[in-house]
Amino acid sequence: MTGNVCTSYDAAMEMAAPTLDQIRAARERLRELVAETPLWRWRGDAIEQAAGRGTEVLLKLELFQHAGSFKPRGALCSMMDLSPDALRRGVTAVSAGNHAMAVGYAARALGTTAKVVMPRTANPARVAGCREYGAEVELVDDVHRAFTRVREIEEQEGRAFIHPFEGPLVALGTATVGLEICEQARELDAVVVPIGGGGLCAGVASAVKQLLPRCAVYGVEPAGADSMHRSFASGKPESIDVVRTIADSLGAPHAAPYSFALCRRYVDRLVKVDDDALRSAMALLFRSAKLAVEPAGAAATAALCGPLREALSGKRVAVIVCGANIDALTFARHLGVRD
Repeated sequence: MTGNVCTSYDAAMEMAAPTLDQIRAARERLRELVAETPLWRWRGDAIEQAAGRGTEVLLKLELFQHAGSFKPRGALCSMMDLSPDALRRGVTAVSAGNHAMAVGYAARALGTTAKVVMPRTANPARVAGCREYGAEVELVDDVHRAFTRVREIEEQEGRAFIHPFEGPLVALGTATVGLEICEQARELDAVVVPIGGGGLCAGVASAVKQLLPRCAVYGVEPAGADSMHRSFASGKPESIDVVRTIADSLGAPHAAPYSFALCRRYVDRLVKVDDDALRSAMALLFRSAKLAVEPAGAAATAALCGPLREALSGKRVAVIVCGANIDALTFARHLGVRD
């Protein structure tokens, strides 16, 4: 890691987590622009066999959020903090799809424009979704090049960069997911949260640990994009050379100081799931809960039914279904459906 990153990490460690008053105020500010998504109890033989008899599974259905994922919460918090002049100049973002779609949605909702940079491997449905929200899309070779290009747009066009997972405003937005879970469930033994860059987990964990201190928070990464695992092991934000997972929306190329600091402070345990486990969880959600989710949206379920099954047996557990932006053909292929 560079000295600048280490320095910013040291500074991030000194920054406070969002307070409950701030999280509640953020929810009120976002109320007209985001949906309060349901917390739905998953019942039936299939989930009982997969998660263990007596385990009470509550799905936080963020796939029903505007733009198909949890991402508008952080994007809107960031954009609503811009000055009127900065907002008029427009915004830019980098994403494999969900954040780009969220920024497109947020820009339209707030009356400005968005230019987003996406890897060429991004799901075509997400690229189309961005354009439907009115965003201008640039496709580049990979996620590392995407971060470089978005910085160029920021400098050359004066657009504000809306980070996909880092910073206090992003965590404040995602903390509203945790607030909703705690208010909807009232009592919980555990919350299982997918991790890409860590922005969702940072915010959710911050809210949950303040509202339900004895509730365990588990973070889940794809085995092929394990930057948070590497960061926990080294004690500082780390990078990966390439993303190797079907859960592309969890494929962050690096951890970042603030979100890493909050995850390290509040997350009880990290686990990894491989692509086969993601596909199995997608099939289970489709077959039993009638939900067609993207691989990232199945990550927390894969952890519940895999590496966390023993630890969470007989517990009351909230599982975040973070998104469902996937086209029918790709979904069918992941489930092994043939013509």
